[in-house]
Amino acid sequence: MPDTLLPLALHDALLALLGPSGLLTEAGDTEAFCTDWRMLYHGRCAAVLRPATTEECAKAVALCAEYGIPMVPQGGNTSMVGGATPDESGRAIVISTVRMTRIHSIDHADLTMTLEAGVTLKAAQDAAKAEGLMLPLSISSEGSAEIGGILATNAGGNNTVRYGNARELALGLEAVLPDGQVLNLMRRLRKDNTGYALRQLLIGSEGTLGIITTAILQLQPAPRSRETALCALSSVDDVLKLFAAFRRQNPAAIQAFEYMSGTSMALVNTLIEGAALPLSEPAAAYALVELGSPRADESLRTLMEEVLGQALEEGLVTDAVLAESESQRQALWMIREEHAEAQKRAGASVKNDVSVPLSAIPDFIKTATAACEALIPGMRVAPFGHIGDGNIHFNLVQPEGMDPKAFLAQDHAMMDTVANIVRGLDGSFSAEHGVGQLKTYMMPSWRGGAELDSMRKIKTALDPKNLMNPGKIFP
Repeated sequence: MPDTLLPLALHDALLALLGPSGLLTEAGDTEAFCTDWRMLYHGRCAAVLRPATTEECAKAVALCAEYGIPMVPQGGNTSMVGGATPDESGRAIVISTVRMTRIHSIDHADLTMTLEAGVTLKAAQDAAKAEGLMLPLSISSEGSAEIGGILATNAGGNNTVRYGNARELALGLEAVLPDGQVLNLMRRLRKDNTGYALRQLLIGSEGTLGIITTAILQLQPAPRSRETALCALSSVDDVLKLFAAFRRQNPAAIQAFEYMSGTSMALVNTLIEGAALPLSEPAAAYALVELGSPRADESLRTLMEEVLGQALEEGLVTDAVLAESESQRQALWMIREEHAEAQKRAGASVKNDVSVPLSAIPDFIKTATAACEALIPGMRVAPFGHIGDGNIHFNLVQPEGMDPKAFLAQDHAMMDTVANIVRGLDGSFSAEHGVGQLKTYMMPSWRGGAELDSMRKIKTALDPKNLMNPGKIFP
């Protein structure tokens, strides 16, 4: 008798379909699939399915649907909101795309890549680079985050200011619907206004409407010149002014513009081995600026030096360092990418992935910081994020010495405090991480009325039995 809650007939059918490497039922094998990256959610599952093809995935989903088994799609399991973690009942199965790792083709004329959902973002970036091209999507977890999950959550990342979110980069999709049907939307068309844009419905749906198995992504010519600088500033107001200065000179050259608070940067420098601030002294705010161009000339260096030179003269920037080599560039980016890990090592933290209009960013950070510090004295408010597109990760780290469980017990109070300020600024409580199960309780007040009702009707139409990633997005 297998060690699983699955009906024996279903177990045997799945084993025959997927083979021993495609069906995991032992607790020791499934445990890693039942806990999220932040270690906030600890669920159980009846089994983990690891199909190797879309056909296998479709047949497996059809079998689970026949038996009424809930299904939790999972990619690289890097969700910040528990979007890929099963509940504690043990009834659900996890469907992992980890074995779907083929890159089918790269088309230079169309500037597209066709690949499967289990390809990590880093592997896709490397494949494009080997062809002299670039997949512009870039996020901190790109070494483990998979394409299917990235599309299912409409990930944004560092280069959104220039290239857009995952939604803007996806031309075609193939997905398995909750009843096992394969929805083939694999078209390499920039223009296609034939009926509803179903791929856009699946992108950002967090696996509640189906499992993305294959995608066609847009590529770009690889930059032949790139300039990167880390700048110290006195306030977030000055960071926004610096962004405006670059945008006035040449908005098309801005590839990334990242903000880091002094508190968050201090955690990185203290807790991450090899991270060192390459500036004369700590600052209240930092900006990581990257310019890129397919032209191999000195114009970007001139632009960078002119804007920063003027900003230094005006006192807008207090110090700056320019990368003189690729290794120096990577060292600067490492400082930015390690903020989430540093905060994890600092203790319990509450994540607020919010977006507000650019002009409201300084007001938001100041007001929310004061409100949260008043709520829990000693709390370390450590925001950072993609200031070029208004997305701030307004993260709250426990006071030193405080019991982590006591801190997390007040997570709703903290998130509600931040969310109420965001709401007053016409922002969103979920910019790029999704709703998952962490913030489902917010949906009725934020997306109520006809909007939430329409979402529910779409969910019911495609998944009438609520088997696909139940408990996510909807309260």
